[in-house]
Amino acid sequence: DEQLGKLEFDGEHDYMNREELHNLIREQQPNICQVVAYKNNKKVYSDCWNDYQVDDCTHIMSATKSVIALLIGIAVDKGQIGSIDDKVLDYFPDYKIKRGEKTIHEITIKHLLTMRAPYKCKGDPWSKVCSSDNWTYSSLDFLGGRKGITDEFNYQTVCLHILSGILYKATNMRTVDYANTYLFEPLGIPLHNNYYAETAEEHKQFTIGKLPKENIWFCDTDGLGTPGYGLCMSAEDMAKIGLLCLNKGRYNDKRVVSQQWIEEMTQPRTVESDNFRGMDYGYLWWIIDRNTNIYAAIGNSGNVIYINPKKNIVVSVASYFKPTVFDRVDFIQQYIEPFITG
Repeated sequence: DEQLGKLEFDGEHDYMNREELHNLIREQQPNICQVVAYKNNKKVYSDCWNDYQVDDCTHIMSATKSVIALLIGIAVDKGQIGSIDDKVLDYFPDYKIKRGEKTIHEITIKHLLTMRAPYKCKGDPWSKVCSSDNWTYSSLDFLGGRKGITDEFNYQTVCLHILSGILYKATNMRTVDYANTYLFEPLGIPLHNNYYAETAEEHKQFTIGKLPKENIWFCDTDGLGTPGYGLCMSAEDMAKIGLLCLNKGRYNDKRVVSQQWIEEMTQPRTVESDNFRGMDYGYLWWIIDRNTNIYAAIGNSGNVIYINPKKNIVVSVASYFKPTVFDRVDFIQQYIEPFITG
């Protein structure tokens, strides 16, 4: 497969070999640490940059959200979560609702999964939530508002912590333990440990640090993993998540999550905003193209799990923090896909 891939340069067709692709990524995408690609369930490409080894991890940022969607699906499959139409407050009977707040009563798990939940904050209330004693209840304090349920797309990260709270209340297992037992271990992904930042500076360094990470999941004071960000993985392990989805919830002929959940999770819903490059949204997964059902987990700095069901392709990209890079879908489609299908 050294000569795989046909690419177009300056209007002329040219063949790109592995070394040329390696150099192109080093020069044009300098924060990429690892790329792994599968076609027809066989690994056809794997490479590393920036002194990263194959099993080193990066912080995959918001691609964490898509992993939480799978955990919620597993909990639904097991009957631990009754339905995603369950009201959020059903899981927190001891939560004291803010005075005058009525909207919160009607918000469902599905609202959280589709980013359609209303919040009483502009942007993410990082300092309020992350300095509180209970990140879940602090996030619930921001849920609702006077406008009611508008069903508008409202992308949130930190307040998504409510999903980790729901998972814990439903299963009595911390996020990382549930993931290890029902997702990571069945996929052959190394078991993960919690990582808690004692200070705001540590939190910041976790996010912006460029050195390889361990198999860790950022967590709150109660040991609940952050569902909006904070998971650290290698591209190799990200690709396993992609293969699970590509194969409709099976991995190595073992059922991990139901086909029904994968199909429901990747149903495109229109995003009424110009800020998201025309993509649609499923349950915490971006739908890149509703006609071909190409979908992806996307995290800041260009961390991506890209799934193309029609071509039977999975591509994962792991990167260190670079704030100007939002996604790498175009890059994958322009360079990696042609390379592995050539």
